[in-house]
Amino acid sequence: MRVEETSLQGCFIIHDTFFGDSRGYFFESFNRRTFLEKTGLEVDFVQDNQSSSQKGVLRGLHFQHGEHAQAKLVRVLKGKVLDIAVDLRRNSATFGKHVAVELSDESHTQFYVPRGFAHGFVVLSEEATFFYKCDNYYNKASEGGIIYNDPDLGIDWKMNPAELLLSDKDRVLPPLKDIVHTLQF
Repeated sequence: MRVEETSLQGCFIIHDTFFGDSRGYFFESFNRRTFLEKTGLEVDFVQDNQSSSQKGVLRGLHFQHGEHAQAKLVRVLKGKVLDIAVDLRRNSATFGKHVAVELSDESHTQFYVPRGFAHGFVVLSEEATFFYKCDNYYNKASEGGIIYNDPDLGIDWKMNPAELLLSDKDRVLPPLKDIVHTLQF
């Protein structure tokens, strides 16, 4: 396993956990001991989630705050997505900055998004199956979000905005500047 820290402290791209041969492949998607050795982070994942989406579906930017904040280890089982993490930790030197990572079933790359970040992705392939582990249980009362096209964030989603498919809920999320005073991590 090769771990690459991104420009946002605590966000890691995880490579090289895939082993293939003529019979097929073996993929160690998570090993707690190795993860701790490589990142210095001790995590206890308690919930797995999976979604299936068509090309252009944009899910995000979502977060859980307060005592229900979640770290996530995300990967793509089928297809390709552009995955985004936005630093919402108000005392961080990279507050309001984001990192973008392409994840696919071919690269087998994973992305670790710590607590205190908004997260979202857009499907770049015809369809995608997205999988992620969470270190805290979902709590509806603690969910929040930021509009995907917040001009202060400047995220390039790598797709024509007219081709994006959003839920009604994601379409009306506020910009970061309107919720910054409510963030608790």
